[in-house]
Amino acid sequence: MLYKKTSYKQQIKALTEISKAISSDRYLDDILKLIVTVTAKVMDSKICSLWILDEREKVLKIRATQTMSEEYLKERSLKLGEGVVGYVAQTKKPLAILDVLKEPRYKEKELAKKEGLVSMLSVPLAIKDKVIGVINCYTSYPHEFTEAEKDMLTAVASQAAICIESTELMVKTKVIQEELEIRKLVERAKGVLMKRQNLSEEEAFKRIRKASMDSRKTMREIAEAILLTDKMGG
Repeated sequence: MLYKKTSYKQQIKALTEISKAISSDRYLDDILKLIVTVTAKVMDSKICSLWILDEREKVLKIRATQTMSEEYLKERSLKLGEGVVGYVAQTKKPLAILDVLKEPRYKEKELAKKEGLVSMLSVPLAIKDKVIGVINCYTSYPHEFTEAEKDMLTAVASQAAICIESTELMVKTKVIQEELEIRKLVERAKGVLMKRQNLSEEEAFKRIRKASMDSRKTMREIAEAILLTDKMGG
């Protein structure tokens, strides 16, 4: 089968589509799905998959793919340095393979046979020097990836890395903001109890925590209830 040449225009269009998705308010999973779908199309790839590094467990997990194959979609993970994906994440360098069945590092040869996967291009997702994942493109025929294709997938990987990093940062920022709000509410509620019941700061905090545990409500809910009764003069 002849490889369908990707034009520079198509590549720009694909990157523009990915950029638009990143700047939109879509959920991360939707963006990652769009990235692999657009990439598979522009790279004429049978399967395009995106793996994310779990910082805590130090393993790479498959996060998005455009394929409908149930076999390929099964949850699996690879350690850093393990398999092609783990190797690319560890070395921080792209790797092109002409035939995955002949590649010693490639671990899923049975799956490749079932899915009809032949050539593979794997590129790290990195922010500065920090690798956060890997993106793979497979063809169903032997194909030597050109420099232009490697550049294209590297550009996609950069976009995806920015997207993941900024989304996670947004989530972290939101969590920090919520924690600060809760802390402020609990501080105010403690002040009310200290004044109303002549308690020490530690005793007031223990009361709030006990009320939270006994009622199975959050510290925030208890603090808000205390502040509300104080406002109503209760």
